[in-house]
Amino acid sequence: MKWWWTLGVDLLVVLVFATVGRFSHAEGLDPVGVAVTAYPFVVALLGSTVVLLGLKRPPERLLNGVLVWLGTLVFGMWIRANAGGGVQPSFIVVAGIFLAVTMLGWRLLARRQLSRKPTA
Repeated sequence: MKWWWTLGVDLLVVLVFATVGRFSHAEGLDPVGVAVTAYPFVVALLGSTVVLLGLKRPPERLLNGVLVWLGTLVFGMWIRANAGGGVQPSFIVVAGIFLAVTMLGWRLLARRQLSRKPTA
């Protein structure tokens, strides 16, 4: 699996997270609003992925996915807080669970699919 594919799926996860969050709080679903909500986590995701690539650790592996998830969550919240956004404990928990389930979940599913051998 190529690293850019992994990054693309993770970016999609972050965009879905931002979209669902805006929808659940009756905020507009316009692309600019979603981008503003997502940008701290997108920046954190990009940084986490670049660090793993620099360490020559493939980001698609489950353990490295945990590092991408933690980096996205922790640094995303840090960026959001420093930009004046809310980081209430309930938001951190919900974001952490959503991002963990989706970012690690797709990796588990991909690993399972790749490990299946075709039967003759």
